[in-house]
Amino acid sequence: MNPATPQVPTAPRVRRVLILAQLDGYANSVRPLAIERFLRERGHDVHLVDTNCLARASSEAGSLGRMLPGSLRPARLTLYANDLASKVLTRRWAFGRRHLSYYVLLADHRLRRRILADRLELDDYDLVLSETPYDAGVLTTGTSAETLYDCPTPWADEVFYEGRLTDPQLRRFRTWERRFLESMEHLSFSWESYGRYASEHYGISGRNFLQLNWGCTPSPERSRLADPPRVAYLGSLSSRFIDVPLLARLSRRYPYIDVYGGPPPDPALGLNYRGHASPDVLRQYQFGLITCTRDLLRREGFSAKHLHYLAYGLPVLVPEWRRHLDLLRGSVPYTEESFASVIDGLNDQDRWQRVSDEAYEQARRLEWNRTLQPLERLLDERP
Repeated sequence: MNPATPQVPTAPRVRRVLILAQLDGYANSVRPLAIERFLRERGHDVHLVDTNCLARASSEAGSLGRMLPGSLRPARLTLYANDLASKVLTRRWAFGRRHLSYYVLLADHRLRRRILADRLELDDYDLVLSETPYDAGVLTTGTSAETLYDCPTPWADEVFYEGRLTDPQLRRFRTWERRFLESMEHLSFSWESYGRYASEHYGISGRNFLQLNWGCTPSPERSRLADPPRVAYLGSLSSRFIDVPLLARLSRRYPYIDVYGGPPPDPALGLNYRGHASPDVLRQYQFGLITCTRDLLRREGFSAKHLHYLAYGLPVLVPEWRRHLDLLRGSVPYTEESFASVIDGLNDQDRWQRVSDEAYEQARRLEWNRTLQPLERLLDERP
C-alpha cells in the first residue's frame, strides 16, 4: 500500500474587489477605508473609487476643476446640472428642500448608475461593493461579479427626517427602496438595528442579509479619569441628525465639553469649538458625547462616533431616547436635565473605571477584523 500523500492546504485565491464610496473625511470615509485595509491585509486586490466628485473635472479640494463639469458627455453633464439644481433649489429654499429633493435624489441615483456602468469594467471583479445609496444603482446593471450593497441607513426615512420629502413622496420613495433592497444580491447595514428597522418599517424580507456591523480599532493607550471629567464631541456638525442646539444647551449645563469637527458652528451657540482633530485626541478625555435627534430612525439607530469613543475606553453619554444600548456596552443614558448629575455620579475612580472597562471590552468585540469576517467568508466561498 502506498503511503498517503500529505494534503498541502491551498492558499486562498486572490480576489479582485471594487469599492464605490464617497470619501468626505468623516464617517463616510471610515468604513470603506477599513474594508479596503481589511481585504488588502488578506492578500486581495482592492480598488477603491471615490465618487464624491463624479460630475466634476477634479476632486481636489479648493481647485477650480472641482467647480467645473468633468465632461461634455450627456450623462455626466446632466449629473453636473443636477448637482447645481440641488444646491440652488434644495439647500436653502425651504419649499424646494421639502418638495423637490425627491426628484433631485432619484435623478442623481439613476445618472450615477449609467455613468458608473459605462466607466467601470464590473465583470473584471469578483466582488463589487457600494457604500452609498447614490452609487448603488450600478449593482443592478448585470455583472458576473458578486455584489453587495453596504447600506448606511434606510435611505427614504433618512431623507424624510432631514425634512426633504413630503408624506406622499415618502410613501413612493419607500416603495421604490423596498423593491431596490430586495433586488440586491447581498445587503448589509452599517448597524444591525437598521436591518431590523428596514424589516419592520419597509417590509423587506431580509433573505439577502449579510450583516457587517460597524467596527473600530481599539487604542493601545486608553483614557484615564481626571478631575474635573472632560467631555469630547467629535464629528460632523452639519447633519440634521446632529442636535447642535442640544449640544449648546448641554455645554451651558456642563462647561467642560470640547467640540471637534466641522463645519465651524455659529459662534452664537457658545460652543467650546476646537476645530478638527484626529481621534487620538480622545485620550485626553473621560467621556464621549452623542447628541442625536429624537426621530424614529435615530432612536433605533447608531452613531459612527460612538465606536471612536469606545476605542479609547470612554464611557459614552447617549440621549436616553436612543434604543438598543445593550448592543453597545459602556453607554450611559442621559436627559438634558440629568446630564451634569450623570457625569458627577461617575466622577469616582471605581465607578468610572468599571464603565470604562465595559466600553473598551465592547470595542474589542467590535474590532474591524471581527465585524468584517462575513466579507472574508463571502470571498472564500466564491467559486
